[in-house]
Amino acid sequence: MNDFTSKEPDGAFGEIGFVSFNDFHCGEPLAFALGGGLKSFDLRYETYGRLNAEKSNAVLVCHALTGDHHCAGIYTLNDKKPGWWNNIIGPNKPLDTNKYFIICSNCIGGCQGSTGPSSINPETGLRYNLSFPIVTVKDMVAAQARLLDHLGIDSLALAIGGSMGGMQVLQWAVDYPERVRKAIALATTSRQNAQAIAFNSVGRTAIMQDPLWKNGEYDLDNPPRVGLGIARMMAHITYLSDKGLEEKFGRQTHKNGGDYFKASFEVENYLNYQGQSFVNRFDANTYLYITRALDLFDLRGEDGTLEAALRKVKANVMAVGFTSDWLFPPEQNLEIVKSLLRCGKNATYAEIESDLGHDSFLIESPKLYELITYFLNA
Repeated sequence: MNDFTSKEPDGAFGEIGFVSFNDFHCGEPLAFALGGGLKSFDLRYETYGRLNAEKSNAVLVCHALTGDHHCAGIYTLNDKKPGWWNNIIGPNKPLDTNKYFIICSNCIGGCQGSTGPSSINPETGLRYNLSFPIVTVKDMVAAQARLLDHLGIDSLALAIGGSMGGMQVLQWAVDYPERVRKAIALATTSRQNAQAIAFNSVGRTAIMQDPLWKNGEYDLDNPPRVGLGIARMMAHITYLSDKGLEEKFGRQTHKNGGDYFKASFEVENYLNYQGQSFVNRFDANTYLYITRALDLFDLRGEDGTLEAALRKVKANVMAVGFTSDWLFPPEQNLEIVKSLLRCGKNATYAEIESDLGHDSFLIESPKLYELITYFLNA
């Protein structure tokens, strides 16, 4: 096992340098929150920086819906695309690899090396497909806890993530209060509202109505590309903002050869590109499972209050909202902090003005960098 996976390249291709992933195999059963489970499972993960002798400097990065374990560095000279949070992770960056040991795993239920619907069921020799147990955010966190056990890490200096990653961070703070010292939840919510559930439902319907879906038994070489592409296009709209789209595309057009129903506005071409590139890297059944996990996420207790769950939290928590985020708007992030404060917990809310919508936490933002650096090192 190689727990230090970053290596400086010969050229300036990224502050982290070359990285490689690791695969953690857990041979112990994992029971899922809604029933069923796995007798064994794999998690693919990457690490950056070095774990100190006390094993006290670990930071867990939790990815969003379409993210994965590759959040910093590059793989090879032929694959120079940096990880999805390369602007945050690295020497002298907010998640400073000179100080901290950063861990990011692909979630259970995923399709980038971790066990999910497209994985082979060892009992049948066939893909799980829709026989895979229903996944929740709670299950994602439970699997990550097994990974930390494997790495010998009892306590996290920080758990951090945005969107679905923020949900995982909150679930970590609730389910493993002794193991999380600080937590940063970005552009997230304590439960999805009806509008967010509705958008996910439309995306799942597009996939399941694609003739190639075949009730989840599609050929991996011939997946439901049209349905998955539409699902991605729909979701991507929710990650942006009206002002951001207007500034980037407005009503720019290009020639469509006289076909008025062919994409002619630049924003249409952008969404088509997003949809087509997505189907080349993401599994359709995984999309069904993970979006359902988002819908099912709800930290409220049986009494209908957030406080019932948040009373367990021992971490110092910071929630960050972005002004143009209409998927998980600022007030949903603020609500988390207010509930923590009512429980007598250490909690901070920050709001960043941005025109880039829900995806603001992924974009370069000096204000966000300052917040993370201050909160982590305070």
